[in-house]
Amino acid sequence: MNLNKVFIIGNLTRDPELRQTPSGQPVCSFGVATNSYYTDRNGVKQTSTEFHNIVLWGKQAELANQFLTKGSNVFVEGRLQTRSWEGKDGQQRKTTEIVGERVQFGPRPSGRVDETLKSKPSEKSAVDSEPVEEIPVIDIDADEIKPEDLPF
Repeated sequence: MNLNKVFIIGNLTRDPELRQTPSGQPVCSFGVATNSYYTDRNGVKQTSTEFHNIVLWGKQAELANQFLTKGSNVFVEGRLQTRSWEGKDGQQRKTTEIVGERVQFGPRPSGRVDETLKSKPSEKSAVDSEPVEEIPVIDIDADEIKPEDLPF
């Protein structure tokens, strides 16, 4: 049995770069940084950062290029792939990257203004104008609940 599966959640280290293959297939690449936190022997909290190269194909590549920017939070599910090529200096080069199979965009970084809000600053967004549904609170006295009445 074999398995090549990667899940990462991190922030983009650079804006996505969209290109097209000679056949017209869109391909997007960007970097993602992930952090690990640990406490060293002396009890000092430490941070370790890993950097990952991500490659997306097709519609996902176009969407990532459209909606992601440097600093964006992203969840990537994919597989590891190592490629080889010859550099400009004639040396053989290798890189390992994550080929994304599923991508979910996280919340937008703070301080970023939506383009639709820039053009119409006086209008509120649809989310702001929707009525807030009040969630009912059920007040039950703990003495009224009997364990034999619970369905599980």
